[in-house]
Amino acid sequence: MQNFLTEVSGAAGMGSTMIMLVVMLAIFYFMLIRPENKRKKEAEQMRSSVKTGDKIITIGGIVGTVVNVKENRIVIETGADQVRIEVEKWAISSNETASEAAKAEAKKAQEAKAKAKAAKKAEKTNKD
Repeated sequence: MQNFLTEVSGAAGMGSTMIMLVVMLAIFYFMLIRPENKRKKEAEQMRSSVKTGDKIITIGGIVGTVVNVKENRIVIETGADQVRIEVEKWAISSNETASEAAKAEAKKAQEAKAKAKAAKKAEKTNKD
């Protein structure tokens, strides 16, 4: 009888260990792997949407304006002396033009939301 109880408690311990392992893997996936994949996808999308005239910064810290876009490379112009450098697209760290446009758009959306809220508040005050 005691052997049977030992086997049952051992199996229950094994099951709880497996459940904890699955829970830990799920947490690991949602906290580390998934956000990293999302950042990679956003960076790849940003690099593929670079167009002529955009102001970019490379991974090495070179700041310039895009002059020509090729399949895997871009040509940037840096400084007042108009030096042109050809770099790989994967070397783009950020697109300043796109980020400035996104900030301006977010600011407009925030202002529109504030105006709508103020109008709603004024309407409610007028009803009372």
